[in-house]
Amino acid sequence: MRIPPVGLTGWDTQWQALGLGADELRLYEALLDAPAHSSRAALARSLGLTARRVGNALDRLAEHGFTHPARGRPAPLPSAVAPSTALRNLIHLRQAELMRRSAALEELTASVDRMAATLLDSVNAPGATGIETVRGGAAIAARVASLLVSASEEVALLDRPPYAASRPDGMPAPLDVTEPVRRGVRVRVAVDREGLSFQGRARGLGELALRGVHIRVGTDLPTKLITVDRRVTLLPPTDAADPTASALVVSDALLSNALVPLFESVWERAVPIGAVSDDRITDEDRELLTMLASGLKDEAMARRLDVHVHTVRRRITRLMRALDAETRFQAGVRAALRGWLTA
Repeated sequence: MRIPPVGLTGWDTQWQALGLGADELRLYEALLDAPAHSSRAALARSLGLTARRVGNALDRLAEHGFTHPARGRPAPLPSAVAPSTALRNLIHLRQAELMRRSAALEELTASVDRMAATLLDSVNAPGATGIETVRGGAAIAARVASLLVSASEEVALLDRPPYAASRPDGMPAPLDVTEPVRRGVRVRVAVDREGLSFQGRARGLGELALRGVHIRVGTDLPTKLITVDRRVTLLPPTDAADPTASALVVSDALLSNALVPLFESVWERAVPIGAVSDDRITDEDRELLTMLASGLKDEAMARRLDVHVHTVRRRITRLMRALDAETRFQAGVRAALRGWLTA
C-alpha cells in the first residue's frame, strides 16, 4: 500500500491532524516499501534527509504506534505497522482523549452551574463578594452594553439558544460587538450550531466576521456567558425572554478562574469560520451542500442526485477547496454563512 505523495491529495493535512509531519509521512511510506534500506544512514540518503531528522521522525512514528521496535544487534530499522492497524489505533487514542476532555468540560460546567446557583441564593452585598445579581431584561441589557463599552483588551462570548426574540421570527437581539473591535479590542464569539437555524443568522455572523469579529461554531455549548478582559463575567439567564429573569455579574477571582477556562475549552473545540464573499454557486452544488450540512452519507446523497458515489465525493472535495474548509462540518458552516444552502 502506497500513501499518496504529500501535497497532492490533502492527505498531508489529515496526517498533520494526527500529530505527524511530512518527514514522518515520507519515512513511513519508505518503511512500508522496505526492506530496501539496511540502516538509518541508507534511509536518510535515499530520502535526502539528515540522519538527525530521520532519527527524530522514527522516534515520533514509534510514539504514535506506526512502527514495531527494531530487533537484533546492530539494531536494524524498525518495521512498519500495517496502515489500517496503526491509523485505527491512533484514532482510538484521539477519541479517548476527546472523551476525557469532554468529560472534564462537563464536570467544569456542572461546577459552574452549582456555584452560580449557590451564589444566586446567597448574594447580599455585591461589593463585598464580587458577585452581583442583575434582574429584569432591561437592566441586563444595559449591563451588557456597559461591559462591552468598558472592554479594553478582549471580549469573549458563548452564544446559544434560547434567545429573547427581537422580531416575530425569533431572531436574537444583536449585541454591538463591533464597537469594541473598532477600538482595537479582540472579540471572540463561540456560537452554538443550533443558533444557525434562525433565518438570516448565518449571514449576520458572516457580516460580523467581515468586520473583524472572530467567530467559531460548536455543538452543545454548555451555557451563555460574556467575559470582558478576563476579569468580569456576566452569566445571562437561561430564558432571556422571561421579564423577571436574573443574571449574575462575576468579578470574584475564584469564580472567574473557572469561567474563563470554560470559554477556552469550548473555543478550542469549535470550528473557525472566515469572512464571507459573494461567490457564485450552481444549483447542483447548492443542493449537494445542503444535503452535506444535514449529515447525509455519501451513498444517500448519490442516490438523491442520481450520480455515482465517486462523483459526489469529487464534487465535495472541490467545494471544500473552494470554501477553504478542512472538514465537512466546516464546509457546511461556511456554506451557510455565504448563503449557499437551499431553504
